[in-house]
Amino acid sequence: MIKGIGHIGIAVKNIEETLRAFTQALNLPFPLIKDIPERKMKVAVVNLGGVGLEFIQDDSNDGEFATLVKERGNSIHHFCLLTDEIESDIEFLKNRGVEMADEKPKIGVRGKRIAFAKKNLLGGIALELSEP
Repeated sequence: MIKGIGHIGIAVKNIEETLRAFTQALNLPFPLIKDIPERKMKVAVVNLGGVGLEFIQDDSNDGEFATLVKERGNSIHHFCLLTDEIESDIEFLKNRGVEMADEKPKIGVRGKRIAFAKKNLLGGIALELSEP
């Protein structure tokens, strides 16, 4: 069952620079940046009012996030809905005509089971389901 918004994923060209500007502007603590070399990514989450802002830097040349940043600059990639029944919610969405990029949950960068819908649902912004 969908429980609410977990985070908003933001693709950025330079995570350190973006986070420094964002946290200084809002007087927030600078978050830990997690390096994920096997995925050629860096990720950091800033919690703001109960919603996470997940900043993602793709260090590959042709990865999904790197391509998005080349095309649009820093921009929203996805928003994540929390679910305590991910398999059921995948089936629920599919039964409502939502095309899933992930038919079965996979492990995301934070170690939780996730699944993405195809970007055509929201005109280029992805929808992610994630366990809390």
